[in-house]
Amino acid sequence: MDLATSNLIKMALAEDIGSGDVTSNFFLPATHQSKGRIITRQPIVVAGIAVAEEVFRQIDPTIIVSQHVDDGEQRAPGDILLELQGTTRSLLSTERVALNFLARLSGIATYTRTHVNLVAGTGVTILDTRKMTPGWRTLEKEAVRAGGGKNHRLGLYDAILIKDNHLATLGPHIDLSLPGYIKKVRSQYPHIKIEVEADTLHQVEIFLKIPEITTILLDNMSLEMLAKAVALRNQHNPGIRLEASGGITLKNLHSVAQSGIDEISLGALTHSAIWSDLSLELFAKNPE
Repeated sequence: MDLATSNLIKMALAEDIGSGDVTSNFFLPATHQSKGRIITRQPIVVAGIAVAEEVFRQIDPTIIVSQHVDDGEQRAPGDILLELQGTTRSLLSTERVALNFLARLSGIATYTRTHVNLVAGTGVTILDTRKMTPGWRTLEKEAVRAGGGKNHRLGLYDAILIKDNHLATLGPHIDLSLPGYIKKVRSQYPHIKIEVEADTLHQVEIFLKIPEITTILLDNMSLEMLAKAVALRNQHNPGIRLEASGGITLKNLHSVAQSGIDEISLGALTHSAIWSDLSLELFAKNPE
């Protein structure tokens, strides 16, 4: 468990428990023991198992956690994800925080898998974006991978993405000024991915002539424009990758994938994923 995630869990526990779980401390003796199991109430792709385990360990290292599933596995309603054994106070005090992490991350993995399944057979890669919950980026990107997607870039530091606002600073003649900037970037970062956003087919034509560019982001283009961009790419620079983004939903995802592009990036994988329906069932003795 990396330090950032460990600290995030500490913050979440402190936020929820505060000075103490007054309900559990009032009703339950400190020595009272229980067993429990976290189950899913709907079909899901699991993500966040290790995080949920760490939540319980941070509050009480004596809690015994038995893992029934790995991240990326699909489970049906009623399936057990984790079994737990320890003091009842500890289990109840950590229940909500553990479920919050597990439900949020499994929701992302499940929603990502839905998108991946819809483009199956097209050769298209489903990518996330930087539209992440602040502080949760590492976990949410791991959840995307658990769902079968891939990560676009981790942050502003590990890839070059020249967007419309960057291009606007170059003035109207980007065909004259951009190649020089790209060459400088490539000389300083010889192995980094260089991607440029295109809003028009004219921009696509310009970018295809710059050999250092590895990917063109086709932003909010219609299916007709995507097909024309693919034809231009195949004719002038077959080695460059084309990524579609903007205005893509579950309804038109497959059609976009069939246009011939290579990648589809979707902020919806994280910002529109619905939490999975999970629950903790607690038993004062072994369940029948």
